[in-house]
Amino acid sequence: MTKQADFKRRVRARMAKTGESYATARSQILGEEPDSPAAVGADDWMTMALHVSNGDATDLPGTGLAERVLYWRDVLHEGPVPAVGAEELRRIRAEYLVQADCDDRAEAADMFVERDRVLAANRDGEYVLWFEADLYDQLQIIQILDRLAGLAVPAQRVTLICIGEHAGIARFGGLGQLTAAQLRELPDTNARTRLTPPALELAAHAWAAFRAPSPDGLRAVAEARSGELRFLGEAFDRLSREYPATRDGLSLTERRILAAVADGAPDAGTAFVRAAARETRPYLGDDWSFAMMERMARAPVPLLDAAPADRPVDRGTALRLTDTGARVLAGAADHVVLNGVDRWIGGVHLRGRHVPWRWDDGTETIVHVHG
Repeated sequence: MTKQADFKRRVRARMAKTGESYATARSQILGEEPDSPAAVGADDWMTMALHVSNGDATDLPGTGLAERVLYWRDVLHEGPVPAVGAEELRRIRAEYLVQADCDDRAEAADMFVERDRVLAANRDGEYVLWFEADLYDQLQIIQILDRLAGLAVPAQRVTLICIGEHAGIARFGGLGQLTAAQLRELPDTNARTRLTPPALELAAHAWAAFRAPSPDGLRAVAEARSGELRFLGEAFDRLSREYPATRDGLSLTERRILAAVADGAPDAGTAFVRAAARETRPYLGDDWSFAMMERMARAPVPLLDAAPADRPVDRGTALRLTDTGARVLAGAADHVVLNGVDRWIGGVHLRGRHVPWRWDDGTETIVHVHG
């Protein structure tokens, strides 16, 4: 009898004894034997699992390991993500994506409903999460893990495959760069980890901190060290640097865009590429970057001059730093004081010219300031 056949026999024996479904009995045995996927054959348990990833640029079907794939499409570091119920959050996120011109056919609402339904329908089975180290992915991971914890899915039934680099790729940008053959190798490396209850607890804590109406809990997550969620602290540190800085009122992304233009980037496309190159882990798409340039160009006191002025900023828009932009970049003026801000970071709504929280480069923390 092969190991795979022996494993299935033991699953059926457990079913007869406990009355559990095949998926539940199988998952319980796998949980009791963390190394059992290798023993029974990776293809067997992986093909039966629900695979979740950040987008269809990743060729999971081509690996032969994933028969069911769920893509988690949401740019959680942009727009409101308040601490509300699942149904209300779906509505808020869908409306935001429409307003941001990222969903011109208003498909997100239905997509989010179906996404959550598929995730919940697998609650008695295995989950394999394929993600990357950057902020975009790390926020999706904690949302998913918080959902799974809420569904009472045991941690040992969740396998995370997460990488921040790959041999032979000088500047790794994401799983979408890998061939199906390269993806297939990842489960046999240290990129794969079967989660534990503390990992799910940390994810739930991080998700709550991200959605809270104040940023008070972000630092603890940024300082957390987890062998399973090993990129989470780094991602929360990067998230924190999107708060307006005490020295100039700029987020780190805004400052890098202005610096790119000051260094000679002639257009928005070039400014985006140069600003993104300074990120440890690129996470911001070009459209979101162009929207940020648009806000700085159309502000009451513009930091950028964008031409042509009668069209939204896109890749070919010519950019030039205004005198005010140069003063702000030098730390001689404050962008928020001059122009105000209206931006959500998770559950925090920064609004007006006197926001209560700023990023302090000296202490590398978010500090509370008085207006």
